[in-house]
Amino acid sequence: MLSAIWETEGLQTVGIVVLVFASIKLLHILGLISFSEDSVEDELELSAVRHRPEGLEQLEAQTRFSRKELQILYRGFKNECPSGVVNEDTFKDIYAQFFPQGDASTYAHFLFNAFDTDHNGSVSFEDFVMGLSILLRGTVQEKLIWAFNLYDINKDGYITKEEMLDIMKAIYDMMGKCTYPVLKEETPRQHVEVFFQKMDKNKDGVVTIDEFIDCCQNDENIMRSMHLFENVL
Repeated sequence: MLSAIWETEGLQTVGIVVLVFASIKLLHILGLISFSEDSVEDELELSAVRHRPEGLEQLEAQTRFSRKELQILYRGFKNECPSGVVNEDTFKDIYAQFFPQGDASTYAHFLFNAFDTDHNGSVSFEDFVMGLSILLRGTVQEKLIWAFNLYDINKDGYITKEEMLDIMKAIYDMMGKCTYPVLKEETPRQHVEVFFQKMDKNKDGVVTIDEFIDCCQNDENIMRSMHLFENVL
């Protein structure tokens, strides 16, 4: 699969697929890919946690998860994160376990910032399930907006070549040795140039969210990648 992804022309395809793939890895480490038949609490247990999540009804209304799914997600989240929040080091530790052949720390940093929507240096259970709901159950446009926010590192509403190159290098550092053929050092920059040729419609040196969404929606590879993991939970 990785070989096919790297051989596609669109850098955006690589980034979006790896973005969702990495989120699935987060589910694996929490043990949440499949539901068990064990009974679960009727409400979220709040004892012995520093951060107390919103009630189930509010989270159910804000996400596309059922009450039972939220209960099981929370159980796994609490088991791995007893304080009720995840910090950036935890993200890095998680991805280091799944990508031991590379350095996943930079990509984990970017992904952590995308989940940390209020930028307070931690990801709460609410942050986690809101992002996961979009990545797994959101509309195509919602997923693309989330991906755009990941690439827009400084959150100014534009993706620059420098930002995209930083993301591309982070993906290369994390997964480059797993690809076949092995990527050359100049490959990330080449993909950035292809990305901008496709997406920067007015050739002003930056990609806006409208340009990003419009281009992605007209790319068959990206549209397929949007539906790869919809039935994970």
